[in-house]
Amino acid sequence: MNIETDITASGTFRIGGDIRIHRLGFGAMRITGPGIWGAPADQAEALRTLRRLPELGVDFIDTADSYGPDVSELLIHEVLHPYDGLLVATKGGLNRGGPDQWGIDGRPERLVEQALRSRDKLGVETIALWQLHRVDPTVPRDEQFAAVRQLFDEGVIRHAGLSEVSVDDIEQARRFFPVATVQNRYNLTDRASEDVLAYCEAHAIGFIPWYPLGAGDLARSDSPLQAVARRHGASPGQIALAWLLRRSPVMLPIPGTSKVAHLEQNVAAAAIALSDEDYASLDAMGSRG
Repeated sequence: MNIETDITASGTFRIGGDIRIHRLGFGAMRITGPGIWGAPADQAEALRTLRRLPELGVDFIDTADSYGPDVSELLIHEVLHPYDGLLVATKGGLNRGGPDQWGIDGRPERLVEQALRSRDKLGVETIALWQLHRVDPTVPRDEQFAAVRQLFDEGVIRHAGLSEVSVDDIEQARRFFPVATVQNRYNLTDRASEDVLAYCEAHAIGFIPWYPLGAGDLARSDSPLQAVARRHGASPGQIALAWLLRRSPVMLPIPGTSKVAHLEQNVAAAAIALSDEDYASLDAMGSRG
C-alpha cells in the first residue's frame, strides 16, 4: 500500500463551500503532554509527526487553544507556518485548570479574546475555521453566537463551526452566521448524533467526528470488526476510519496521534475499500453496540 498517495482516496469536501480539503484530516490534541497539558513527552517525535502531514497530503488540521493550553497551536506554527495548502482550524470556549481538567467559558468577551490570541499564536491574519468548542449553558447562547458574528465582521475568522451541539443549536446559530462545520462525538459504536449528521448532510455542513476510533466491544478478538480487519490486512482502527469515510460524504474524520508510524497507519485507512457486506455488517453491529 502506497501511503504517499492514499489520502486522495478519502475524497474531498469544501469547508464553507470554498476551501477544498481531503476528507481525512488530523486532530492535534495529542501533540501535548499527559492530560492534554503541557509539552509532549517526546517533542521531537511530535514535531516529526507534524512535518509528515503535508508529505502525506493531509491538508486539514484541527486544534484548539485549550490543547496544552496553547502548546498545540504554537507547535503547529513552529513546524507548518505559513500553512501553504493547509487549512488549520482551531477552537475556543474552554478553560483549563490542569491535566484532564476542562471548564466552559462562553462569555462573549472571552470568546473574542481567545480567537484573537489563537490568530496571533498561529501567525495568520484570518483564522480559516474557528469553532465554538462548547455552548456555555450559563451564558445565553445568542450572546455566544453574536460574538462569533463579531469575529466574522471584524475579519478575525473566515468560517465558523460548532462542537457538541444539537440540531436546534445549529439552526439558532445559523441566524447569526453560516455554520461551516459541526464537531460532535461520533464513531462506529457511538451514534447519538445521527440526527445532527443528517442535518449536516442536508445543508452541506462538514461533520467532524471526534473520538473517531472508538469501537467499544467491537474491538475484541472475536468481533466482526476484527474479522473485517483480518480480511483487509488492516488494523481495527483503520477499518473504523474506512467505515466513517464511507458513512457520509460530509464526514471529516480527524484521528490524532503524536507518532509518525500511527499517523501513516491512519492515512493508509483512506485507501481501504469496504465491500457492501463489510459495511452493512459493521453498521448493524455498531448500531447495536
